[in-house]
Parts: sequence; structure tokens; C-alpha cells
Amino acid sequence: MSSASPNRPWDVHRLPSAEGSTFLVTGGNAGIGYFAAEQLASTGAVVVLGSRDRARADAALASIRARVPGARVRHLRLDLADLSSLKTAVDSLDLGRLDAVVHNAGVALDDPPRRETGDGHELMFGTNHLGHFALTRWLAPLLSAAPAGRVVTVGSFAARSERLDFGDLQSARDYRPKRAYGRSKLAQMSFGFELDRRLRAAGSTVLSVVAHPGGALDSLTPSRPPVAVTAPGERLRALPAALVVQGKDAGAWPIVRAVLDPGVRGGQLWGPRVFGLRGWPRCEPVPAHMADPAVAARLWDASRELAGTDPHLGFR
Repeated sequence: MSSASPNRPWDVHRLPSAEGSTFLVTGGNAGIGYFAAEQLASTGAVVVLGSRDRARADAALASIRARVPGARVRHLRLDLADLSSLKTAVDSLDLGRLDAVVHNAGVALDDPPRRETGDGHELMFGTNHLGHFALTRWLAPLLSAAPAGRVVTVGSFAARSERLDFGDLQSARDYRPKRAYGRSKLAQMSFGFELDRRLRAAGSTVLSVVAHPGGALDSLTPSRPPVAVTAPGERLRALPAALVVQGKDAGAWPIVRAVLDPGVRGGQLWGPRVFGLRGWPRCEPVPAHMADPAVAARLWDASRELAGTDPHLGFR
């Protein structure tokens, strides 16, 4: 996938070449996804931005092209909240292979009321977890066709303090937005680790890796107009927070390393070096509740029933 030397220390500012590779970043039009796409585009790879909003995607494409000379970027209309649309979206990629997908897109709601997707799933669980669960199924043949395909699932620090409630997976009885978000990200991360176990058992060449951005604030993020603008005063006020957290550009570093580094192994968790909140990327221990095989298998079965598909089918 890349020409990185195993003897050269990883440098977030000098990424290895990935020319000839193709990467899909869901939610690549904003936030962490945008910066992951911008950084991956600098490697010479073709980067596809998955987004349901064409105008926002066009703004992101223009921004990347302005900052990365010769960037090879394109848009894929992708709506993870509409499970029935995902196969058509993947077919429209018109690719023979896909070297990596970054499962980044997500919804984060701060206030009630509880909202649902068109399929009747709680919006955050349905988009963040079930949408990526189903998308993986349709991408499986393309990832398997790559020499060393990767599924990189973007988790969150918020998942560390949550536990899944199988009696109320979609928060129908007790809806608290921040908790529902944390649980949706925990479901994503549990899925990423379980997917790797199943890929290894099947002898697949595809790796499943989980990464998270740590503490990534808009106010510490460099401006990328018209995608996002950080006012100088806002950035100045946020400087004390930079002692413990970082901007979304740096938050993308663990995700980008999980895509590119030939030393990355399936089933690993990558995050920022300093307390898991800021700094250069490192491989970190996987919390037990995220990697519990019994919990993950139960979630897998529930997700398969809710999404109407099984991501494992199609990998080889």
C-alpha cells in the first residue's frame, strides 16, 4: 500500500507515498474526515470523499486541491442513514479494488428529541454503526481485491465510559443524547475488533483496525475556508486547552497512520500518544469492554438482523 521504510520513524508531516492506491473516507467533507482526506491526498493516492451533501463535498474537494498540488480526489454520494442506498453507492464507485475505507462519518446530537433514520433506527446508532456495518458488506469484494485492504473504523474517547445495553440498543426507552452517541461509537469500535477476528479466522488478507482522534476541538483546528473557519480570537481563547487536547488536523493522524503504515496489524487500536488525547499516533491497549468476544458476537448478530446484511459475506 505504501513505500514506507520499516526503519524510518513515523512522521506525520512526511507521509509515505501511496501512489496507485485508492481510499474511501466516509464523511470526508468535514471535521476529522476532511483532514484525513487532505493528508491521504498528499500521498498521491486517489481519495474518495463519501458524503450525502454534494455542495459540502465540492467545497472540501476544492480546499484539498488548493492545498495539495495534483491531488486526485472525487466525491461519492453516500447516505449511511439510508441502508437500501448503500449497494448502489458502492456500485457507482466503478472500481476494481479499494485499498482502504475509513469509517469516519457520524452524527452527534447534543439535545433531545430522539430522532430516527428513514429505516426506523435511532439516528446515531443507525448512521454511525449500522450504516458502516452494512457498507462494509458491499465494499468487501473491492477490499478483498486489493493486495492488503484495510477497514479503519474511527471510534471515540467517549466510548471508554459506556457499555452496550442489549435490552435497549437504540435508546428507545431511555434516550440521553450524549450517552447514545458514546454507545454508537462503542458499537463501531466493537464491530471493528470483531471484524478483524472474523477476517483472521477466514484467512482473509484484509485487516480491520480501529483508531480514534483523542480530544479534537474545532477551536484548535486550522481554518479551511469555506469548509470551516476558526476565528483568531476563538483560537486564542482555546490555547490553554492545547495542553491536553488538539485540533482536528492532529486528530486525523492516528487514522491516517492506521491506513498507511505497513507495520499496523489487524485488531490494533491507534490513538494520540499523550493520555490518548493529544500528540503523535501510537498503538494503545484495547479496553477490555471494547474487545470482549461474547459482547461483540452478540452485537454482530443484532446488527446483522437490524441491517439485513452480514459484512463477513463477500470477504475472501
